[in-house]
Amino acid sequence: MLKLSRLTDYAVVVMAQIARHPGQSHTAAKLAEAVKLPRPTVSKTLKMLVRAELLESRRGAQGGYSLARPASHITAIDIITAIEGPVGMTECSQADGECELADTCGVAGNWQRVSQAVRGLLDSVTLAHLSDTAPIKLPVQLPIQSVSLAAEA
Repeated sequence: MLKLSRLTDYAVVVMAQIARHPGQSHTAAKLAEAVKLPRPTVSKTLKMLVRAELLESRRGAQGGYSLARPASHITAIDIITAIEGPVGMTECSQADGECELADTCGVAGNWQRVSQAVRGLLDSVTLAHLSDTAPIKLPVQLPIQSVSLAAEA
């Protein structure tokens, strides 16, 4: 099963909460209360998102966290990469991935194409989409035209 970590899921929840109130500065304590997550988890997530330049942090009485850019300019892949690192279906499908079987496996190229399609789809979903309660309308066709997953006879 392909599955994102809980921390990544929480990061999206926290980012969506901030995106729903873009004019406000949000403290870790208030965010934790709003999304019903433990404060240490929210704080850890916020630090990672600031490090990835998805959030800005301001200290002081009027301090807190806010989006570093509009929600429509932050994608699902940005958030996932901030928490998980580069997205790839297999080790060899990442740009820096190395595999001792790459020369003999015969499937590396196709896994790279699948990974490219997944990354493209995640790049097409914005934080604005994720923070909206309306269902996301995903593209009917995969983001890259050259991907064909049908078995050839």
